Amino acid sequence: MHSWVPALLSILAAVLIAGGTVMRQRASHASGAIGRGWWIGATVALCGFAAQVAALGLGSILLVQPLVVLAILFALPMEAWADHRWPLKPEWTWGAVLVVCVTVFLAISRPEPSLRRPGGLLMVVTIGAVIVVLVGCVLAAERSNQHYKALLYGVTAGALFGMSALLVKTIAYQFIHDFVGAFLQPEFYMFLVVAAGGVVAQQRAFGAGELQTSFPALTVIELAVSMGLGVVLLGENLNVSVPTALFLGVVLALMVRAVLELAKLAAVRADEANCRTRKAAADEVVVP
Repeated sequence: MHSWVPALLSILAAVLIAGGTVMRQRASHASGAIGRGWWIGATVALCGFAAQVAALGLGSILLVQPLVVLAILFALPMEAWADHRWPLKPEWTWGAVLVVCVTVFLAISRPEPSLRRPGGLLMVVTIGAVIVVLVGCVLAAERSNQHYKALLYGVTAGALFGMSALLVKTIAYQFIHDFVGAFLQPEFYMFLVVAAGGVVAQQRAFGAGELQTSFPALTVIELAVSMGLGVVLLGENLNVSVPTALFLGVVLALMVRAVLELAKLAAVRADEANCRTRKAAADEVVVP
């Protein structure tokens, strides 16, 4: 039960996050403002986040985060249905690669949750050190052109969301064992700050106008940071031999490549949709 329940919750989270994201994108694209459709999408995505929280509370970060990344895959048929088209061949290809990689990684590694919990001081010092590095990324982003601004803010947002996954797992564990006491722990308030910073950095990244740069960077860094912190701070590991570990490293690299390709395809479609919208608006102005 400790494996299949969080796995199912992670897949549910991925589906809801994908659905909520597509609904918000479509609502914003249609009206250019935050309306009823946007709020419905935000509610669906929030339900997905709640499912992710539950999954992290029950299972390993090394199990949950790769499955939640499948949200990119689930968004493909949803976007295609909204656009009244079939998914393109590259989308099917890289989607299949992502599914195979995630399946192989989880089937071979069989990650299990760790009972180890880092002390509050170690958590604060580790996350504080990462935030100092990210402040440097933000300062560099503000002095860079649009391309590097999107990249650096995407990295910052991904790292903050990756840290949020670690904090969510810790908070969920505290809620299960001491609900009232969880509100007295520093991790709860650190999560609020880190999550808010991630949302701001994400908006800054998307505001730079290069989704094909910021979105892949955000997605990959979130996966890498969350899994890395899970290993370092929580003691999660894969009970495999060295050759198997090397093979899993190749599988992870291929999974990252599939995520990058799918994210780029999604970003290119978003840019094309924005161009069509601007062209249609310009035509309406020119034509009486």
